[in-house]
Amino acid sequence: MVIDFHTHIFPPRIKQDRSAYINRDPCFALLYSSPKAKPATADELIACMDKNEIDISVVLNIGWTKHELCMETNDYIMESVARYPKRLIGFGAIQPRQVGDALTELERGARGGLMGIGELRSDIQSFDLTNKDLMTPIVEELVKHKQILLTHASEPVGHQYPGKGRITPDVLYHFITNFPQLTMVCAHWGGGLPFFALMPEVKKALRNVYFDTAASPFLYSPQIYQQAISLVGADKLLFGSDYRLLTPDRSLKEIKSLDLPEETKRLILSGNAQKLLNIKSKFGKA
Repeated sequence: MVIDFHTHIFPPRIKQDRSAYINRDPCFALLYSSPKAKPATADELIACMDKNEIDISVVLNIGWTKHELCMETNDYIMESVARYPKRLIGFGAIQPRQVGDALTELERGARGGLMGIGELRSDIQSFDLTNKDLMTPIVEELVKHKQILLTHASEPVGHQYPGKGRITPDVLYHFITNFPQLTMVCAHWGGGLPFFALMPEVKKALRNVYFDTAASPFLYSPQIYQQAISLVGADKLLFGSDYRLLTPDRSLKEIKSLDLPEETKRLILSGNAQKLLNIKSKFGKA
């Protein structure tokens, strides 16, 4: 089994009228203004999954700045999961600056079968992830429904790219220590946060934190896998492609070529996600 923990889908109307949404939302504009960045629908994702022998994908939203756009795209994710119940697992979007609306949307998403929120983008969505007062009611709602928070993460050094952002390890660590009870996934290797696990207090704080490998070939050499395993453990890593930015074949080829035990590869490609999402091994293709 292979589970892709980091993919993005959009309603066909957004793909067809991309310019209208670029004008409506800065997060979408940042990620999809370039003609090379092509939004994908659920049907396109399923076709890609079939081609690359991906059994299940977690479909994420993005960091919309307006509550109405969160609701609109959450509707599509819930509809897509209902259409492909054995292939897709949905995460929704919220705008934490509108706390009341965000809590209502979290409740609606939980009723609709969403298993978390993400990809949260505190920098573009203009809220302070380290503000404990702001985030406490949101985290409490997530914990109540046993949902996961998946956040974008950024490297404080290295090359610049569209959407890199400013959600760096120091920001993530502040949030993590504020809410140790929350199950959390830091995208893109946590912007390098695993490297700080050499500090005992950091490693202890990461007990409920996981890291996905989304866009890894764009960010790191393949050595990142061995290094992260040695620092946080293979049981903390989740294969993610960042489809449609990257198709999964490139990352899958990289993982399968590594000199790692087969059990370690199994954990990264599916085992950890199965445990985190409470997926039984028989939960296969439709």
